[in-house]
Amino acid sequence: MASYADVVNWVKANHGFAPKTCWIAHVKSDCGLPMRDAPNRIDHTAREHPCPPQKRAAILDAFRHFKMI
Repeated sequence: MASYADVVNWVKANHGFAPKTCWIAHVKSDCGLPMRDAPNRIDHTAREHPCPPQKRAAILDAFRHFKMI
């Protein structure tokens, strides 16, 4: 599975912006991909910075590129 840095670099090179890691985590959880709980996360049920709908497609493209989905 690709690291967050791999996804950020691929999206930056192919879509022209660097996604926040919290956006990647949001899309990963929506896709049902395995995740770990961050020890510094305050609320494990709510997202403080959810992924904007217009950025979601680029992150999904990266997941497909790395064969994560």
